[in-house]
Amino acid sequence: EEALADFVGKEASLLFSTGFQTNQGTIVPMIGDGDYIVSDSENHASIIQGTLIAKGRAGAGGLVKYEHNDMADLEKKISALPLDAGKLLVTDGVFSMSGDIVNLPELVDIAKKYNARVMVDDAHGLGVLGKGGRGTASHYGLDDQVDLIMGTFSKSLASLGGFVAADRKVIDYIKHHSPAFIFSASMTPAQVAAAHASLEIIKHEPELVTRVNNNANRVRKGLKELGLRVIDAETPIVSIVIGDDMLTFMFWRKLFDGGVFNNPIVFPATPQGMQLIRMSFMASHEDWHLDFVIEQCEKIAREIGLLKAA
Repeated sequence: EEALADFVGKEASLLFSTGFQTNQGTIVPMIGDGDYIVSDSENHASIIQGTLIAKGRAGAGGLVKYEHNDMADLEKKISALPLDAGKLLVTDGVFSMSGDIVNLPELVDIAKKYNARVMVDDAHGLGVLGKGGRGTASHYGLDDQVDLIMGTFSKSLASLGGFVAADRKVIDYIKHHSPAFIFSASMTPAQVAAAHASLEIIKHEPELVTRVNNNANRVRKGLKELGLRVIDAETPIVSIVIGDDMLTFMFWRKLFDGGVFNNPIVFPATPQGMQLIRMSFMASHEDWHLDFVIEQCEKIAREIGLLKAA
């Protein structure tokens, strides 16, 4: 916990058994009667679950959603709330389906203007963004402007579990008021050791952060040059928009059978019309792996009619 807090630039942190539990277990105790949760429409399911539980505690009207990464809509929605009401503005740092990054500088400015606290779920930002992989807040130089930073161990830290980091008094409060923390078993020593070892590798081998992003950018560029609809991003998540359920599952199955692990993403995980194939890349992938992925994607896209036959 001390190492994680130091890594993300906070006073203290608290471990949870899973990343899902971390978001739920952090959001619920932070919201009281008359408080509001303001949430991006494409936040992770664990944030949504936490906000729904907290809404029940905070009373009707306690949950406000704004359009994805749309700062104008955020300001429109948050400006309609009582200025003196408690407000927790929650966002993914890197959005898990598309891989795009939150507009954190503008979000922080809006939060200050309307007296809101900011919580960033950095499950997909830690280890790949910011100075030495310190995450989305570090990427923008806003480490001290984000009140709560959440992360998981199942991505770049190669384990299972999660954590939240904040001022020490906030962490102490969560520790003593979060049912998800109090009434759950702790992480196993093996899980903690694996995550801690991974953190040390990230801290001492910053070149891995550069390599993982270079690998994803190479694939993203190659797929775009083929004419596929690839979501613009700066992270190791590469998503190809298919736009149809059946074609998405056909692409996924053929790509999987061809030797490329990928995930088919359809509604409700993504909006209708934005069905996609999602791939994640690693620093350990070599050039021939990346070229193979591009070749397989081209072959299958032509087979199912996403691209014209050669």
